[in-house]
Amino acid sequence: MVKKSYIHELARFEKLSDQVEANEEQLRSTLFSEKTVAKVLIAEIKGRNAGFLLYFYNYSTFLGRPGIYIEDLYVNPKYRNKGVGKALMKYCIKLAKEFGCKRVEWAALNWNPARKFYEKLGAKPFDDWVLYRLTDKKLKELADI
Repeated sequence: MVKKSYIHELARFEKLSDQVEANEEQLRSTLFSEKTVAKVLIAEIKGRNAGFLLYFYNYSTFLGRPGIYIEDLYVNPKYRNKGVGKALMKYCIKLAKEFGCKRVEWAALNWNPARKFYEKLGAKPFDDWVLYRLTDKKLKELADI
């Protein structure tokens, strides 16, 4: 299971701690039940959780094929630079290939040093796309129209 503490560590790293709402029950019901909305890969080293990658499938109307969106990649600091992140990414990419996906995408904060790692893998940042998000108050407001 994705450790709730890992989610908090990731949020602290991303300077987004004030946005964490997830609790164990929510994680269990949305990630580890029959109604799963995303999937999690968990890396272990000698029986200890070393990190996780959370992803879900999306779809490209232009390609007419599915893709994978990586929501989170987290590696415990004591296991960084030991190939854990690369192993998680490679396994996710293997799953994408097996499922017939044409692309794997994710977002990274512009100051995140992991961007160098992503670019070493061959990933290219978008310069011409802007990420948009609606949350809580606006979602409710728009849903009530």
